[in-house]
Amino acid sequence: MAVTIKELMERMPGAFLPEKAGDTEAVIQFEFTGAEPGSWHAAIHNGTCEVNEGQHANPTMTLMADSSDYIDIITGKTDAMKAFMQGKVKLTGNLNLAMKMTSFFKLGG
Repeated sequence: MAVTIKELMERMPGAFLPEKAGDTEAVIQFEFTGAEPGSWHAAIHNGTCEVNEGQHANPTMTLMADSSDYIDIITGKTDAMKAFMQGKVKLTGNLNLAMKMTSFFKLGG
């Protein structure tokens, strides 16, 4: 059964690795298009990760992607850096956070 954006976003707090995030304080806004359009945001604060549907007023970084491309990245079918270089993922805001963000979570389908 294929995973959905909603499932991935709901799994995010459980995949969070607080020891990797350290003292990072950030809000990551996710904007999805395609088959599963929508907005989500993940707040990393005091060693926790809380995910909610909708827009955040002041995100640290925004990630924009087609929902199917994002699922492929998270499930390991597509390399995140390659997807970014091909323009499948667009980032605005704190790009240093984007480089570190992948280490904050256990990836996999």
